[in-house]
Amino acid sequence: MNSAHLTRRTLLMGATAVALTATAGTARADEAPPLWAEFRKRPFTHPQIPYVGRAGRRAGATRLPRPQVVADVTAYGAVPDGSTDCAPAINRAIAAAGRAGGGTVTIPPGTYRIDDVIRVGDSNVVLRGAGSGRTTLYATKNLTELIGVYGSRYGGDKSSWSWAGGLVWLAPRARWDSLTAAIRAKAWPFEGWTGNARDEWTTLTTVAPAKRGSWTVTVADASALRPGRLVLLRLADDAAHTLLRHMAGDGPGPAAYVWDDKTKLTSYVPYEWPVRVTRVHGRRVTLERPLPLDLRPEWDPRLTTHVPELTGSGVEGLTLEAVETPQSPHLLDKGYNGVVLQCAYDCWVDDVTVRHVDNGFGLVAASACTLRRTRVAGRGSHHPYFCREGSHDNLVEDFTVERRTVPAPAGTQLHGINVEGLSSYNVWSRGTMETGTFDSHRGLPFANVRTDITVNNDGRHGGDASAGPLFGARFTHWNIRVTNGRAGLMKIDGLAPYSATVGLNTVTEFDQIDVPDFTGDLHSRLELYGTANAVRPRNLYEAQRALLR
Repeated sequence: MNSAHLTRRTLLMGATAVALTATAGTARADEAPPLWAEFRKRPFTHPQIPYVGRAGRRAGATRLPRPQVVADVTAYGAVPDGSTDCAPAINRAIAAAGRAGGGTVTIPPGTYRIDDVIRVGDSNVVLRGAGSGRTTLYATKNLTELIGVYGSRYGGDKSSWSWAGGLVWLAPRARWDSLTAAIRAKAWPFEGWTGNARDEWTTLTTVAPAKRGSWTVTVADASALRPGRLVLLRLADDAAHTLLRHMAGDGPGPAAYVWDDKTKLTSYVPYEWPVRVTRVHGRRVTLERPLPLDLRPEWDPRLTTHVPELTGSGVEGLTLEAVETPQSPHLLDKGYNGVVLQCAYDCWVDDVTVRHVDNGFGLVAASACTLRRTRVAGRGSHHPYFCREGSHDNLVEDFTVERRTVPAPAGTQLHGINVEGLSSYNVWSRGTMETGTFDSHRGLPFANVRTDITVNNDGRHGGDASAGPLFGARFTHWNIRVTNGRAGLMKIDGLAPYSATVGLNTVTEFDQIDVPDFTGDLHSRLELYGTANAVRPRNLYEAQRALLR
């Protein structure tokens, strides 16, 4: 069904079917909270709950593509003996698939030593092992050794490998080359869609004012637009920081907040949101997803170009195991990192485990990607999952963070499932976290959903004071089971503006205790508190997807 032509009747019928299906087999009829009934009536503009029903690759498509096999790494010299450096052979096979226009590169069962980064830099290339329990890439070196020291663009002695880069790294070839060249030159780059200096873009057209939740916009000139084209919606802030205030829900609290001294946060704008065009009719342009924010003249809304994207690529069916070393002190990671998607759209990771890594799975300026059946295991990680640098509309589902196998060394830090840097409309669904927390890491992330997750809440969130608020508007925690009863960043009705906590067991404040960034009424909702698995629908993301079927 074309989402741009949904009727209210269609939405209500679909939502009713979801609610009836979700409550089947239970004796209670009062488990659907009032918030869900409200959301069904206005799914694209609800004040507390974001619409995330099209998060993930290809608007949340459940079936992953199976492109034709075009290369086997053993034909390029890879040997599964655990001692031969197979990185050159694997990268040759991947490059050959890229030259062929795409296809699948297979890695048969066995253990393959890699002494370099495995790079997927061409669209429509899939790297596929025989399964996470059968194919292992054994990484012997870290990113500091392979690429160099990576300092922070904000100064200090922090290592940016604490939140960037992977030993399996999916990024457009030209973007990866420019990033690594800048790192080697110690010209610490921006890492997103518009280049190292954020200047690699041109205007396609300006956009008329529109409201959050709209699927169709009016542009000044549609001549450069066509169905299927990926464009960047760009919103600049004004001197009064009304864009940042809007991300926080508007109102007296955000208006009274001091934004000017939050220099790290203000460096994150303009807000850049990649989206595909689905229809062009005159100057009316329909988008793949509804607008994430209002478009107001003072923010100079426009559609622009960006660096060439990586699209249609994935990594499947393998374990990446780093040589086991002690976890580094906080923010000094050397870069034994797992799998990272960067400047990627409609890409995926499926059935992949990472072990003994500094940081597990990363989304860096990545949008509309799916991470499915992923697992972080071994000696303990700084960020098991990180989502930053303006990453939007991603789906992480059926994920596991295992309990660490060795005690944490002194001076280290554990975060959990991270989101920061104006990242929005991302979903974490059906997860088990034996360690970690919901790491809203400042930088005003907004409109993100965590749903149907069991967590032993023993981590701590991070974030510099200069990065501003922990939460923007429309965060939602829905059906969360906290096994150790710790409240921190689980119950967010007292922290996040215009947000919702629904279906959470009773929790208690201890250890890291936060105060709200904004004064006054936060307009946040708390429903079915003190319950476990009582809320219906059980999974907010899946229920929202059903609204469009």
